[in-house]
Amino acid sequence: MRHHDSQQAVAAFLQDYLDFQGPSYSISTACSSSAKALVDAYQLIEAGLCDAVLVGGVDSLCLTSLNGFESLELISRSPCKPCDSNRDGLSIGEAAAFLIVERDSKNSIRVSGFGESSDGTNMSTPPEDGAGAAAAIRQALQRAGLTAGEIDYVNLHGTATVVNDAAEAQAVSSVIGADVPASSLKGAIGHTLGAAGAAEAVLSLYALEEGIIPGNPGLEQLDPKVLPNVAAQCRNAPLKHVVSNSFGFGGSNCALVFSR
Repeated sequence: MRHHDSQQAVAAFLQDYLDFQGPSYSISTACSSSAKALVDAYQLIEAGLCDAVLVGGVDSLCLTSLNGFESLELISRSPCKPCDSNRDGLSIGEAAAFLIVERDSKNSIRVSGFGESSDGTNMSTPPEDGAGAAAAIRQALQRAGLTAGEIDYVNLHGTATVVNDAAEAQAVSSVIGADVPASSLKGAIGHTLGAAGAAEAVLSLYALEEGIIPGNPGLEQLDPKVLPNVAAQCRNAPLKHVVSNSFGFGGSNCALVFSR
């Protein structure tokens, strides 16, 4: 086993353990990290550097993260309630999620588009109009060759903080439209930080595969400042194209489009 610094440890371990060849590295852009890793996997294949890429995200609970969010007064004292009128902060979770992206996959579901942007306005608060997030979503749709009306579901970043949920609603409304079905999964799994992009990509792929619009755990009374079509409960629906959003501290935004 080669020695590696802590940031590269998971990628290095997996490359050694699985005896994989080719590029191996980690991306650290806060809560959009593993979504951006999925973008890199796509680009490595598109550039002809790889035929298949193992990509994912891992984040575990630690006092540094908990104390940091506590100092910002962002942690709820009860399970978080994304998009709810009475939401009062996020719940920190932990997760590990991995995907294999292949050049010639026989799977009917694929990454069809992606977009990235940077707000460059504030370290912890997005602009109220969600302009940076909107730019990432718009770019993702353009890469996928899709119009707003073709998006069947949006997996919201949905952290359950008042400002973030409202700003994301502005972004989605401006690009896709306010009436698109949407939900946040963080009421069930918490905010898994660096793993959020990959974990929620897996759940978005599951939704596509099974034809399910996931519910929004914790939602009791919908905030009028968020999207009006947030699904309180799971329901069956024919899905062809879904968007999954991931936004990180420092204004690092990423939107992914998955298509059947």
